[in-house]
Amino acid sequence: MHDHPVAPAWQINQWFNTQAPLDLANLRGRVVVMHAFQMLCPGCVLHAVPQAERIHRQFAEEGVTVIGIHTVFEHHAAMQPVSLQAFLREFGVTHPVGIDASLPGQRVPATMQTYAMQGTPTLILIDRIGCIRLCHFGRMDDLALGAEVMRLLCESG
Repeated sequence: MHDHPVAPAWQINQWFNTQAPLDLANLRGRVVVMHAFQMLCPGCVLHAVPQAERIHRQFAEEGVTVIGIHTVFEHHAAMQPVSLQAFLREFGVTHPVGIDASLPGQRVPATMQTYAMQGTPTLILIDRIGCIRLCHFGRMDDLALGAEVMRLLCESG
């Protein structure tokens, strides 16, 4: 129907805020808002993570799934799972968050490489049929993001 690239599978070491591991293939029919972040990235902490949580709270019932991907490509020793768990609790993050799988001998983790992300924060919108419709590096305006999410929700699955 359209010629957008199919979103590749995530490679996740550990999940938080979900009963079972999440798989992109199982989310067909829903709009997926995926945001890549690091807890020591100021733009992520101040803007991207709270924005993702607001989208989750606003749109979860409407057919939107928000997924955080903790993509550690710097300060590896400081960003362990126990630290991330405390961060999510302290910042009131309730949407699912996965830790991007590290690759032996490589600084940049697997999912970040697969999606060719430039850094954090990165926001990726995936439509109901599993295609990437937007990939945005840096801060994205709330209204612009809300409009994009609604546009994808209004498309038939």
